[in-house]
Amino acid sequence: MKKIGLTGGIGSGKTTVAAMLAEAGFRVVDADKIAREIMEPGSPVLAKVAEEFGHDVLKVDGSLDRAELARRAFADKGATQQLNAITHPAIRSESHRQFIQAEADGVAVSVYDMPLLIELGLNKDMDLTVVVDVAAEERVKRLVSSRGLDEADARARIKQQIGDDARKAAADWIIDNNGPLEELAPQVKRLIDAVKTGEAFQ
Repeated sequence: MKKIGLTGGIGSGKTTVAAMLAEAGFRVVDADKIAREIMEPGSPVLAKVAEEFGHDVLKVDGSLDRAELARRAFADKGATQQLNAITHPAIRSESHRQFIQAEADGVAVSVYDMPLLIELGLNKDMDLTVVVDVAAEERVKRLVSSRGLDEADARARIKQQIGDDARKAAADWIIDNNGPLEELAPQVKRLIDAVKTGEAFQ
């Protein structure tokens, strides 16, 4: 089974690309989805997060107040690393389980949709690393307009991630998503075609 690592900075449109790859028939292992699932009420990971960041990151019903956790966790690099140290082992474990399942199911190509693929060195385990690239200023605009973040929060989150140049330097394949959606789709189709013919892995 071939593994494609898909990554990009926050607000890059990586999730849109992952959806297109899923529609093309590839099995997608979604690290963000796994991260949400391991933080369900009652989970040991959520309990540890509340212990470290304060029990008021939990809502009255016991669910995670994501906005409040983000405000605290992305305040500085140390806090971000603290959160990552709690969540990443659980994310890695479940991701690994899903890859094993995909291989058992006879899947030929799977996609690891992982924001921190390069930061964590996980790209080294992939057969192909795909980066969705969007200029930081454009990502700020999109995060403010589409996700409702305030500008300072958007910039803080971007600052905590690896720089665009380092991300692109680790890429085998770059998708430029600075433009509108109609410019994205043909690029994703070229990637899909190249993967299906094996050209992308050469």
